[in-house]
Amino acid sequence: MQQSSSLPEQNLQLNATQTLLKAIQQLRAQLWFEQSLNQLQNRLHDYLLSAFTTFPQHTSIEAEIFQTVVDELESALSGSKVVIVIFLPHETVGRICYVSRSSFQSSHRARLEVTLEKGRKLPLRLKEVISLEDIQYLKSQEPPNAYCLQTNLSDSVGWLIIATDPLQSDSKSPRAFPVQLRSQLLTRTAQECTKTLTHLGLLRSCQQRSQDLEYFNQELERTNQLKNEFLANTSHEIRTPLSSIIGFTHLLLAQGYDPRREHHQEYLNIIQSSGKHLLDLINDILDLSKIEANQLEVQWETVNVQGLCGNVLALVKEKAANKGLKLHLEIEANVTTLVADSLRLKQMLLNLLFNALKFTSTGSIGLQVTLKSGFVHFTVWDTGTGITLENQAQLFQPYHQIDNPVADRTQGTGLGLVVTKKLAEIHGGFVEVESEINRGSRFTIVLPLQPMGEVSVDPDAKSTRSNRSLADGAIPLSCSSNILLVENDLPNAKLIRIYLSRLGYQVIWVKTAARMWRVLNRVELPAVILMDVSLPDANGLQLVRELRANLQYQHIPIIVQTAMAMKGDQEICLAAGVDEYISKPIDLPLLARLVAKYGCQDQG
Repeated sequence: MQQSSSLPEQNLQLNATQTLLKAIQQLRAQLWFEQSLNQLQNRLHDYLLSAFTTFPQHTSIEAEIFQTVVDELESALSGSKVVIVIFLPHETVGRICYVSRSSFQSSHRARLEVTLEKGRKLPLRLKEVISLEDIQYLKSQEPPNAYCLQTNLSDSVGWLIIATDPLQSDSKSPRAFPVQLRSQLLTRTAQECTKTLTHLGLLRSCQQRSQDLEYFNQELERTNQLKNEFLANTSHEIRTPLSSIIGFTHLLLAQGYDPRREHHQEYLNIIQSSGKHLLDLINDILDLSKIEANQLEVQWETVNVQGLCGNVLALVKEKAANKGLKLHLEIEANVTTLVADSLRLKQMLLNLLFNALKFTSTGSIGLQVTLKSGFVHFTVWDTGTGITLENQAQLFQPYHQIDNPVADRTQGTGLGLVVTKKLAEIHGGFVEVESEINRGSRFTIVLPLQPMGEVSVDPDAKSTRSNRSLADGAIPLSCSSNILLVENDLPNAKLIRIYLSRLGYQVIWVKTAARMWRVLNRVELPAVILMDVSLPDANGLQLVRELRANLQYQHIPIIVQTAMAMKGDQEICLAAGVDEYISKPIDLPLLARLVAKYGCQDQG
């Protein structure tokens, strides 16, 4: 009986075993790949979570991410060495900045190197230099030995570099796995690292926006608080003089005004003083708002220091005499002129002199002018009560007024020193304070002889300010008495008519544009037209343009009287064709001077 051979069956069993072993090997390689990638993803995810919850420094987190990538890859790729090279923006040479922590414990692994173009060797150790050209060479190898890590945190670029130790031949090593799978792990690792760094950058951006929003909200809250304080203080300061004006006016109306009654004259003086205080407050508020908005125009001119200081002291001479105080003026011989805005300089000095008067009951007040290192020092000194250090620290806060038995709070607005300090800074200078209790105070305005930067000195600056210069001059004789007043407000119109009538003028009052044209067609041409801007049926400036376009009326002097007192309002009025501009409340003596000035012109 013939015995059958078992060889084919053994071959089948051998093939099946080989197929099974191959499947197991593939499964083992796939499990290794998934396990290595999952472990890396978990570590990177933990860093993002830490950055979100604890808000550490991002540069530290970025370093930890790079170090983790190196350590995890070197652990997964047993027998290989992994490093990261960092290239700074616009640099073509980078350095090895990250090696695995195990490299510091294994001298053999630390000696691993990669082969570059033309057989050059690069040791994979910390701080080794490599060029971008060498990186591109390693990237072009099959399989690649370099993988890009793009980061948007610091605009730097990182590169993974891989080297395999030929001495390592452990069959359990992933070297036994398909090269394609190892390359896929490195590619995915580079992608995960880049994605993590991108998310970290977005997180930082969100944190920055959150911080910016928090800062903006804090600033908004602070602004609202300052606005509320400003409105409260302004309301208080305005209501105080208004209370006197309304109250004493009520007394006069109730009793019937009689100039022979001593108290009635006193009431009128209080009303006038309160009205001036109210006007000063409004002017200070307007000045402060213009300065804060960088809208205050400075008219540079060459100022005669001696003349300006003499004029300033003349304005406070009467008040000083009423309090029995002596005035002193001392100007060094080498101080003759400086470039500044003369009106603003006068405003600063008057603010300091009026403060000195307010806090001095006996003794003297003086103005001393010296030149030091190219800066003019205007020092206003007094022998008054002095100011404590605590109050000195708050002197330049809006509406702050020092409590003092000598000073009357109603004499000031609490804005004078604030405006003075800011005006000095606009001139390129500053304000200094020295004071001692019961020994007096010294306020010094320090201004440069020539302001920093380019300034245009207007040789005709004084002529452009005819309103104020006329206020200090004499009243010329009027050559015509016919005045046309175009005014919408009845109390203002009545005030102007009464005042000008007492000076011998004949005032015709109309309150609409239509009525103005009818009057012009029926009566003799007026010597001057006083024009309000806000009328019920027209805009006063448009009326001025129409008058200037009419040959019959284009030579009539026109003086605009308006509540428009903000930056550029005067220029707007002058551009419309008016001859003069006066802001309300009307300075009656100034109005008289302007009317007399233009009333003397030839109307033909």
